[in-house]
Amino acid sequence: MTRTFWVILALIVVVVGGFASMLSFGGGSSRIPWRRPAPVAVPAAVPQGVLALPVVGVRRDQIADSWNDPRGDGTRGHHGVDIMAPAGASVVAAAPGRVEKLFQSNLGGTTLYVRSIDGATTYYYAHLAAYAPGVHEGQVVRAGDPLGYVGDTGDAGAGNYHLHFGITRMAPGQRWWEGENVNPYPLLAARGAGG
Repeated sequence: MTRTFWVILALIVVVVGGFASMLSFGGGSSRIPWRRPAPVAVPAAVPQGVLALPVVGVRRDQIADSWNDPRGDGTRGHHGVDIMAPAGASVVAAAPGRVEKLFQSNLGGTTLYVRSIDGATTYYYAHLAAYAPGVHEGQVVRAGDPLGYVGDTGDAGAGNYHLHFGITRMAPGQRWWEGENVNPYPLLAARGAGG
């Protein structure tokens, strides 16, 4: 085979590889068309005891307190806050920590858990359309780092796009699904916190 043949073959492999790298294969639970995420601005310093907003483009005054609202035909209370947002809106870390678990569940759909640096708090992100590229268990994140995209997976209901955001206080040795649920609303809607 000639040198020209090998050069042409190499060019074909590079072009096909470049095209393939732009496609998404398997695993994604997204029902929205893929698009390159908009750049995420890392929020300015957030006052102590206040969280960064976990959905880009949502203001604090747009968040409603849905804590303990009836769910499951009144059989349980809502342990979090639903943040309504357009499908595919960027979901970012509300606080620094480490991605502890990526998980698929019947209720939460595509979910992600971030454990705080001190291990005492877990932040729960549910109903995601997909994870942000490169997000993986063990990853250290700062407030504002991309985690995923708003979706309607799990029991959210088709077209009911929102992020379910929950907080649990953790005792030493507790795992990602354990802990005491805490109302995140006061930490998200705090006045004078910006955003």
